[in-house]
Amino acid sequence: MSAEATNPATPGPITPAVQRRRGRPRIDLRRLGRAALLGPAGRDRLPDAIGHVVEAHRAHHPDADLDPLRRAYVLAESSHRGQMRKSGEPYITHPLAVTLILAELGAETTTLTASLLHDTVEDTEVTLDQVRAEFGEEVRYLVDGVTKLEKVDYGAAAEPETFRKMLVATGSDVRVMSIKLADRLHNMRTLGVMRPEKQERIAKVTKDVLIPLAERLGVQALKTELEDLVFAILRPEEYAHTRELIVENSSRTDDPLAEIAEEVRGVLRESGLQAEVLIRPRHFVSVHRVSRKRGELRGADFGRLLVLVNEDADCYGVLGELHTCLTPVVSEFKDFIAVPKFNLYQSLHTAVARSDGQVAEVLIRTHQMHKVAEAGVIALGNPYASPVDSVDPVEEQTVGDGSRPADGERADPTRPGWLSRLLDWQEAAPDPDTFWSTLREDLAQDREITVFRPDGGTLGLPAGASCVDAAYEQYGEDAHACIGVRVNGRLARLSTVLSDGDTVQLLMGQDPASEPSREWLEHAHTPVARIAITRWLAAHPASAAPAEAPAETRRPAADGPAARPAAADVVVDRPGATVRLAGCCTPVPPDAITGFSVRGGVVTVHRVECAAVERMKSVGRAEVEVRWGDSSECRVTLFAESFGRPHLLADLTEAIALEGVAIVSATVEPPSQQRVRHTYTLQLPDAAHLPALMRAMRNVPGVFDVSRAHHQSTTT
Repeated sequence: MSAEATNPATPGPITPAVQRRRGRPRIDLRRLGRAALLGPAGRDRLPDAIGHVVEAHRAHHPDADLDPLRRAYVLAESSHRGQMRKSGEPYITHPLAVTLILAELGAETTTLTASLLHDTVEDTEVTLDQVRAEFGEEVRYLVDGVTKLEKVDYGAAAEPETFRKMLVATGSDVRVMSIKLADRLHNMRTLGVMRPEKQERIAKVTKDVLIPLAERLGVQALKTELEDLVFAILRPEEYAHTRELIVENSSRTDDPLAEIAEEVRGVLRESGLQAEVLIRPRHFVSVHRVSRKRGELRGADFGRLLVLVNEDADCYGVLGELHTCLTPVVSEFKDFIAVPKFNLYQSLHTAVARSDGQVAEVLIRTHQMHKVAEAGVIALGNPYASPVDSVDPVEEQTVGDGSRPADGERADPTRPGWLSRLLDWQEAAPDPDTFWSTLREDLAQDREITVFRPDGGTLGLPAGASCVDAAYEQYGEDAHACIGVRVNGRLARLSTVLSDGDTVQLLMGQDPASEPSREWLEHAHTPVARIAITRWLAAHPASAAPAEAPAETRRPAADGPAARPAAADVVVDRPGATVRLAGCCTPVPPDAITGFSVRGGVVTVHRVECAAVERMKSVGRAEVEVRWGDSSECRVTLFAESFGRPHLLADLTEAIALEGVAIVSATVEPPSQQRVRHTYTLQLPDAAHLPALMRAMRNVPGVFDVSRAHHQSTTT
């Protein structure tokens, strides 16, 4: 059976005493078990067993049609009759508990109907065709989405392939994952009967996959309780210590958080702002994190203040009053209303301090924002329903342009960008193991950034993504031909890590021989990039070599070693002095220059703006007056930055020769991320010709920059 769990009273690991929301007592599984065994109620009245569900559902949807719930319960109870959970409870208690969780969060009737039936196809003789005939396509789709694949058919791949199936279904209807999260929460609540090793395995999957999914879908109410349950199983000693801290704090005679809450209420009353001020105790994992961050905890650290208002503008009004009348901790301020989190979360975060050092964190949001913060996508209801409910929501579904979707295609306006990316890369995952490990890595990246394209479009990427990731996000496997990138208008390496709000212009090569570099794998963080690069390299094992050979194999003939340039055209007012042009800045006429006397009576000549000038002045080196002589001939070192391609070195040397310039020496560094750096020491017949030479070199295809040598050298 799919839901292996036990009665909470069964001995097992300590489970968190998570506070129930809205003050409703937890469902009595034994009472419901007895009610279920009595059989379904009459056709015209609701079974007593779903009374809790109906009460919770009516609190959010007072006009809901309850007949589908009645019929779903009758089918589920009759189908599961005789099946027992490992705790000894009738199996029907599990779908009832899962449905109650969703009802308390405000799920609409279709989701609750599917939740009651979510194990029938997997564990009973009920078929998907029967579900469709009785309840319609929407319910059939949701039940199918959460139905596990059989181990008989998939073996060890059953679990990863089941999650792949659920995620694909979630891509069309996020309610699939809502049911799965509630299902896992109830199983985690009642996990004590399992063997310790199985508890640990289930807890690890919950930690790596289900909790990140709950976070990304914004279902904080489920996420926080799942975190505490996993914490109790995987880190029992730290959980026990945290529990002791919470119990110790609850026994205090004073409550600084309550005192601050009353002070906040007074401030808001005097300002005329209508607001509800609540104390939100931190859950176990949150207390543990705060204790690790701050060390010894104080009374106000065990909870946060929640201020609820009616309108968005009132949020900022409350913020202004608190910052005016109390002492704000400015570093704690965050505005998630103007810039919502990627999981729909909106709220203002701030903190206020008392004179005794107690600091209270404050969350300010509207009632609607609070509903979404707690329930996430569940609070959005049915994303397919028209403003006026129809008999069959699927029949009324339309896509963005108002037309109906194609056969079998479902459009979900709530699908977030991270889910679209996940669905894209999972198709390319070569095997279940790769999918499973990559899914965990992807979900571990819990923050998202937005970067802008030059055409005004945007790319959503996980925090820490590089330009390589942006290329594959925008172009898919065509990104193999990417040869460079500009970030915020400036050339950058493909390894550059992007920040939220960056503008990214990807430079794509037209050469069919363009190919990804093996080095790209070191800088690819998104699954779509890593899988695409790995597949290409595996298919072209001999093609991932650098586009240009190292410098030593391609050095043009030179008249001698790459010595420092001659300085016969520099005049120094010091008889017998030897003059040498500094290699760190390679001055040429008509650069402004200065000189310094060094060992052996040598005068080194630097460009005035060279960084070495300030260093030598700071250590007391005396400047020597120097000036350019009458000779216009000069020697200069240039750097050419280019993208790797065949014959580039030959084209560059040809361009230099056509300008009438002699190459004294040249080196080419080994390619890095398809970028190649060339260093040329050149003898110019006329210094005035330098700008034209640099333009000619920049015009060579593949060259993106040419600059004068200007090393940060400390030598003179």
